[in-house]
Amino acid sequence: MDVRVASVTLTFAEAMPTAWGTLKARELLLLRIRDSDGVVGWGEAGALEPYDGVSTEQVRAALEAYEPILRDGDDATGSEILARCRVVDGLPQALAAVDLALWDRAGNREGHPVADLLSDNPSGSVRVNATIAATDRAQAASQAARAVGEGYSCVKVKVGIGDDAGRVAAVRAAIGNDTELRLDANGAWGVDEAVRSIEALAPAGLELVEEPVHGVEQIRAVRDRVAVRVAMDETAGQPGSLTAKVADAVCLKVSRCGGISGLLAQAALVRATGADVYVSSTFDGPIGIAAAIHCAAALKPDGACGLGTLGLFADELTVLPVHEGAIEVPDSPGLGV
Repeated sequence: MDVRVASVTLTFAEAMPTAWGTLKARELLLLRIRDSDGVVGWGEAGALEPYDGVSTEQVRAALEAYEPILRDGDDATGSEILARCRVVDGLPQALAAVDLALWDRAGNREGHPVADLLSDNPSGSVRVNATIAATDRAQAASQAARAVGEGYSCVKVKVGIGDDAGRVAAVRAAIGNDTELRLDANGAWGVDEAVRSIEALAPAGLELVEEPVHGVEQIRAVRDRVAVRVAMDETAGQPGSLTAKVADAVCLKVSRCGGISGLLAQAALVRATGADVYVSSTFDGPIGIAAAIHCAAALKPDGACGLGTLGLFADELTVLPVHEGAIEVPDSPGLGV
């Protein structure tokens, strides 16, 4: 196979504040494979060092190490190629790029969307939440009201970054009582602080609080002490976390799971414990978001997915638009972007 790797940088329209830092731009690595029959597959690697501790340089090195395997992969199955790459370097973010490219190639070869390869009856659209980026309560309320006006049924507010009580109250007032309100702390709190904060914010009416603390035992301690549903995000990358039964829901991400194949396998583990799953992104690009949309179409989660993030970039991205709070699953072959 012919193998190419390229870098692309997307700029946020507004700086994105989180508990672990403020993002102004997003660097991604794109992988393109083309087999001897001319069938192409595209993949994306979205390492985000402040979030997952993995640098773009680490991913680039892993992709370079995979190149000989990919170049000799015309006669191998996708699972064989992925297994060989995993032996060389098991970095999930790099494996995700390979996995996505293989699924995209498979869909392009078969003439079917990836969702049709994953499920006999995938959803035609995926409900997504709006992400409120503003740290000022007035701006946050304005963004939230606009999101509801555009048809979103769920909004997510980052907390642990300042005037949480003011912003959450302002957002709830702006969206009314019929819209779901989700909070994301990115592990900013300790256990006692998380309990106090959640109890203080709960009167606003919360769908769930995502990653209030880091660590399996810490999440268990918070969940045991609050009446609000608690979701696991970053902690889901820790060994044993998916079957620990410490959260009401688990947020799964294509990059952290090592691709579509890994995400579906992890979703099965989580659901076996009785917890819900939903799919989100680490501010991925169009290829990563498309892959996650196909996964969500196959999984059909009850909760909104955190995939309506392409609109946060200043770049003119016209693919996968959000309409009435949902993204249509691409119906063209492969990933569809």
